[in-house]
Amino acid sequence: MSETLKRTVLFDSYAEYGGKTIDFGGWELPVQFSSIKAEHEAVRTKAGLFDVSHMGEVLVRGEGALAYLQKLVTNDVSKLKDGQAQYTAMCYENGGTVDDLLIYKRADNDYLLVVNASNIDKDLEWMNKHLTGDVTIEDQSAAYTLLALQGPVAQDVLQKLTDEPLEEIKFFRFKENVNIAGHNVLISRTGYTGEDGFEIYGSPEAAVALWPAILKAGESEGVIPAGLGARDTLRFESGLPLYGQELSKDISPLETGLGFVVKVNKEEDFIGKEALAAQKENGVPRKLVGLEMIDKGIPRTGYKVFLGDEEIGEVTTGTQSPTLKKNIGFALLKSEHTSQGTEVEVEVRNKRLKAVIIATPFYKR
Repeated sequence: MSETLKRTVLFDSYAEYGGKTIDFGGWELPVQFSSIKAEHEAVRTKAGLFDVSHMGEVLVRGEGALAYLQKLVTNDVSKLKDGQAQYTAMCYENGGTVDDLLIYKRADNDYLLVVNASNIDKDLEWMNKHLTGDVTIEDQSAAYTLLALQGPVAQDVLQKLTDEPLEEIKFFRFKENVNIAGHNVLISRTGYTGEDGFEIYGSPEAAVALWPAILKAGESEGVIPAGLGARDTLRFESGLPLYGQELSKDISPLETGLGFVVKVNKEEDFIGKEALAAQKENGVPRKLVGLEMIDKGIPRTGYKVFLGDEEIGEVTTGTQSPTLKKNIGFALLKSEHTSQGTEVEVEVRNKRLKAVIIATPFYKR
């Protein structure tokens, strides 16, 4: 591996747990520890622990913070109360996506944004370009580490390490200054797997201590470390988009089915509002759908999709679903050909294989 790849503070402990690393957007991260299937299964039935410290954290503060965020993102940030998190998107003027992100409201005029690792520099440039009023933007990505404990036993396991009543932290809520195994962290009931679980934001020292502590606390419940491979199959089964595949500068949140984060009725003229309002009114040109293969083959990212002789779109993500044991995919197709039950063909290695359009998400807990 080239030395130029970035590493999280936990890099040195990956090998201890059997971690195999890959280059992921300029980071050397574990794709798996035991196996993708075993880790996927653990998260669905027990719990898995992920190191996602490569994610970006940006503080947005100042008197004009709310007004600025309302202009910057598609969702309605004014609805957030202290201690609440919100999923949203930043868009270009044409409706394409700069990034999808989480906003944590810590207090009035004080917000924490969590952005995709591969987009940190681009996001900061975009945010600074549109800076208004009395607002400061601070990249705190290096100061934060992020662990995600995901799965049905996540709360029971984490509760062993803290006096904080975790059941009081509801979905998309968070608490700061929580003591977990002697470390002060921000803990939120969020995740990217479709399961219950927590994301734990702390210092580099906290992550180094909490990684083995959580795995030890969860040993009897079958908690294991999990890598990016399982993270991808879990989020995909649960219908969650990945930036660079289901979202991009050329794909709007509406095309991906994220209408719930695009509030064209909010008063503020957020960037991309006009284009997105037009898409809402006239219908989107393309839609993200689920595919299930009829013929034998796996639909991979970038594979073309046909209806008769017409090319109608392409696969954005595809795999053999570990939970459903079927070959499935997301595909971005021309809207007029997206009815459930429509039979299409996916071009796999110059051969056209039959598939059918099905409902998503593929999996719900």
